[in-house]
Amino acid sequence: MRKFKKLLAVGGILVLLLGVLAGCGGDTAEEAPEVDVEVEQEVDTVEEATGDIGLVISTLNNPFFVSLEEGAEEAAQALGYNLIVLDSRDDSAQELSNVEDLVQQEVAAILINPVDSDAVESAIQMANEANIPVITLDRSAEGGEVVAHVASDNVAGGEMAGQFIVEQLAGEGNVVELEGVPGASAARDRGAGFNAAVEGTDIEVVARQTANFNREEGLSVMENILEAEETIDAVFAHNDEMALGALQAIEASGREIMVVGFDATDDAQAAVAEGQMAATVAQQPELIGSLGIETAVALLAGEEVESYIPVALELITE
Repeated sequence: MRKFKKLLAVGGILVLLLGVLAGCGGDTAEEAPEVDVEVEQEVDTVEEATGDIGLVISTLNNPFFVSLEEGAEEAAQALGYNLIVLDSRDDSAQELSNVEDLVQQEVAAILINPVDSDAVESAIQMANEANIPVITLDRSAEGGEVVAHVASDNVAGGEMAGQFIVEQLAGEGNVVELEGVPGASAARDRGAGFNAAVEGTDIEVVARQTANFNREEGLSVMENILEAEETIDAVFAHNDEMALGALQAIEASGREIMVVGFDATDDAQAAVAEGQMAATVAQQPELIGSLGIETAVALLAGEEVESYIPVALELITE
């Protein structure tokens, strides 16, 4: 649609110029070169409407964010923009450096998936000072000027997982909560939703520890919890990577414990299908990425955009 509009704009200019020439009489031949120059200038201006968009990802060592990046890349190509992707490697200092790099490159817009919702403020303010619009993806920011936030409702997702566990345990039992990166809005919100769901029941959260959204940490943290807790009926992990790590520890211990994750990665969906995991809350990372790009392009075209763009969730149990 954008290309169609550009062609109309160029066509309109040509029609206008031809009309001017038709009214100039015998001077038409001398003025013809000026017409060529004017048309070329308009075409150049139209082509300059597209450019670079930056995408700063908290980590590409996670299948969810790889899928998000792929969705953004596909949308950027379809809309004629070059996407510059930088990996923060779960390091807020690296994140700040990445944004600084994009500011120096004078990108048209920056999409950022924050490592930490508080620590990202400095990076966003840097972009604000350079008059580069910022859109957050999946995780929100607590400071700086953000034009739009594209994400699932993580509170609702945590509540969805919690309600499933309550139903499966008939409202009573011992549960472990594996938390994501401290300070990340996704971890905070999923935890809030989960705990709201189990509140008022006879379910007790016997252990609540962070495993930083990481599979290996999920394994080691769960091993320690299994040694400390004699009775565990279920585990809720803030993402599938931690859930899969916990599952590995549980299987090695020979105990039977229900595991519920979040993200619906390929590995998690396979584990659910095989009966190893009980459920996972499905996000749509590719859609989050593509909506982020579409929002940026609309903004750059002068359109108004919503401050929050929600992406639907679904509980997968088979």
